[in-house]
Amino acid sequence: MTTGNRPSVLIIGAGFGGIGMAIELRRNGFQDITILERAADLGGVWRENTYPGAACDVPSPLYSFSFEPKPDWPQRYSGRDAIHAYLRGVAERNGVLDAIEFGVEVTDAEFDDAAGRWTIRTADGAARTVDVLISAVGQLSRPALPNIPGIDTFAGAAFHSAEWDHGVELTGKRVACIGTGASAIQYIPEIQPKVAQLTLFQRTPAWVIPKFDTDYSPIQHRLFARVPGALLVERFGWWSIAEFISLGLVEFPAITGLVSTLAGRHLRKQVADPELRAKLTPDYPIGCKRGLFSNDYYPALTQPNVHVETTAITEVLPKGVRTADGTVHEVDVIIYGTGFKGTEFLWPMRIYGRAGRKLSDAWADGAHAYYGISVPDFPNLFLVYGPNTNLGVGSIIYMIESQTSYIRQAVELLGRRPGHCLEVRADQEQRHNTALQERLARTPWNFCSSWYRNAAGRITNNWPGSQLSYRRRLRKLDPADYTLSRAA
Repeated sequence: MTTGNRPSVLIIGAGFGGIGMAIELRRNGFQDITILERAADLGGVWRENTYPGAACDVPSPLYSFSFEPKPDWPQRYSGRDAIHAYLRGVAERNGVLDAIEFGVEVTDAEFDDAAGRWTIRTADGAARTVDVLISAVGQLSRPALPNIPGIDTFAGAAFHSAEWDHGVELTGKRVACIGTGASAIQYIPEIQPKVAQLTLFQRTPAWVIPKFDTDYSPIQHRLFARVPGALLVERFGWWSIAEFISLGLVEFPAITGLVSTLAGRHLRKQVADPELRAKLTPDYPIGCKRGLFSNDYYPALTQPNVHVETTAITEVLPKGVRTADGTVHEVDVIIYGTGFKGTEFLWPMRIYGRAGRKLSDAWADGAHAYYGISVPDFPNLFLVYGPNTNLGVGSIIYMIESQTSYIRQAVELLGRRPGHCLEVRADQEQRHNTALQERLARTPWNFCSSWYRNAAGRITNNWPGSQLSYRRRLRKLDPADYTLSRAA
């Protein structure tokens, strides 16, 4: 219910986006906040991904909230456990844990034109009504399995990397790894020494860049904690590097050339065998897929118990995998490192806006939103980490902070005008997305297939610019971009 001039807010998802949004609202006086989380714990991808070696490929001083610096990160590129613990600590210190209801999955949300409010229904059959609905389910919450015939016939253990089965013993086993994305380059070096044979089925090689990682020492921890600005310098340094590289996506292609040179040298230095090196050499421009960071992926692939198979898979059999040349690769375990359903935003929730319009229909040609946040015909609905707000390089947490500040301004506007609905103008959103797609057409993301693009080839995930350019545009909400109307 609305409390005075403070709208009631419901947030879906308790990952970085949902926690950050709740903190932003709480710090600005909004108390009527509920977070619904389908799982039994907070954390989003850092709760779900427990595979060996899981870590972030953004330096921890940058992959953290600006208002919650952490001087004692264990490594520059910290692992999953440290990041998950950090987010829980942030939620506890900022008093938002009490706002989370765990084990509650949203199935439907419907806007009531007459009341100007949202009704949210959950899997347990309950219904709730609120003034403002905010989705913070992210882009990488639903694992994707490959479309391979016979995938359900395999007689051994099989699982997706995001649903790692820790009950499966890999020691001494023949293991097939399908996929070469960001997860695979982390767990392959971890499991390679244990298995009898590892066959990596590679459809597309990745651009792999040296990982400038380090263990932070106790001296550095004390420095970051006690010397004003020391941790900020570390954060600003990595932010600046990311901003510089992002310029190569559109304005200065020569920058990506420098990065590809670095990646090429890394490959040549770590893989001596020319045949294997040829298999691992990408044939698409760097930046088309997200660059990956690792110092131990290539060395793992050079070990005698590893085989990199580039022939296409035709089917999965009860005892293994058949490739297009007719070879049957017998294995005991299959691990799918095949990513997520990144272009299926808000799926499988059913969202209904004005006059019952389905969001899935509005997004039939690909998800789109005003700066990834607002969609015409869906008043008082806001998205955190929505369409075209992912980054090819940089920190999503930085982007999330830009969005939560902007959405908080929208909620404040609604608080000043009780009983009103705020809806982005269709013409404004269309102009934004037309300009966005024109800019996206100039990026490397058009020259290969990736999770950044939907089935029709539309780039629905990435922001074609720097983190700073996005933040500048969202610094202040312009009411002229929206229609503010009284509920019927």
